[in-house]
Amino acid sequence: MKTSTKTKSLKRITALLLLTASSSVLAAYPEKPITIIVPWAAGGGTDATARTIAAALEEQLGQTVNVVNRTGGSGVVGHSAMASAKPDGYTLGLATGELNMMHWQGLTDLTYEDFTPIGQINFDYAGIQVAADAPYDSVQELVDAIAEQPMGTFKASGTGQGGVWHLAFAGFLMDQGLEANRVTWIPSQGAAPAMTELAAGGIDIVPSSVPEGRSMIEAGRAKSLGVMAPERINSFPDVPTINEAIGSDYLVGEWRGITGPKGMDEEIVATLEEALEAAYNSDTYQGFMAKQGFGTEWRNAEEFGELMVEMDAVYGDIVESVGLSQ
Repeated sequence: MKTSTKTKSLKRITALLLLTASSSVLAAYPEKPITIIVPWAAGGGTDATARTIAAALEEQLGQTVNVVNRTGGSGVVGHSAMASAKPDGYTLGLATGELNMMHWQGLTDLTYEDFTPIGQINFDYAGIQVAADAPYDSVQELVDAIAEQPMGTFKASGTGQGGVWHLAFAGFLMDQGLEANRVTWIPSQGAAPAMTELAAGGIDIVPSSVPEGRSMIEAGRAKSLGVMAPERINSFPDVPTINEAIGSDYLVGEWRGITGPKGMDEEIVATLEEALEAAYNSDTYQGFMAKQGFGTEWRNAEEFGELMVEMDAVYGDIVESVGLSQ
């Protein structure tokens, strides 16, 4: 039986109305405040980066962008909160390189596949910070002291067990022919509390990014001996690379980027990606990052996703090498 012309017209009108309604909802995004979850403590580099990009995003999206710190579990708590959020674009997160490490250690089943990449906005290399009154003034002096003292004499901190700064320093020790666990790692909720503990004398080394130690360094309570980067950091020109200091080519650092939970609408992702790139290039973000010395590096959603895949394999090898693989 043939469908009547009237019936066909009604179907076309209905389809058009549904399409228009759907488009209107997407076009209106965002209609309410957005939350960015930070998996590390307030005051650290990840937190500062998140709050600055949030301010820049507000300018682009015309909505309030709130930052919420969800700490604990070596980054598991915050990343889990990102992944389990409703995929409607109103709860995002500033994911960090720990996402490529936690599952290798058996801390969580979460992997990069549980997230929607939106854009990478930052990359920072590991530095080596010690107290201002520490009896060594160079990377070589510190390495020699670690080698000469009994296993476990030195204590380091800056992130949770198996976090990026832990793995970075363990890999550095191996690079220098020392045991990966020769320095005892004291888990913390981020670089900020670790730097406070360093200045108080509770630990000996914080291998975080140099900018994360800025406040204590500028206060004369800490000093940076070197950075595991290909070149010196513009805002810390007096801090040598470890290649300059001891001839090592060892390079390692932390990526940070905005993600959402798996299953986000492609048009909302595209809206956020466009706004995020504009926020990344804004004076608000670039000015702050340059002033603080944080590294800026942009990758769009597709490229960011590819980076996560690549780094997952790299960190898997490091985790296994330091004996933390589960």
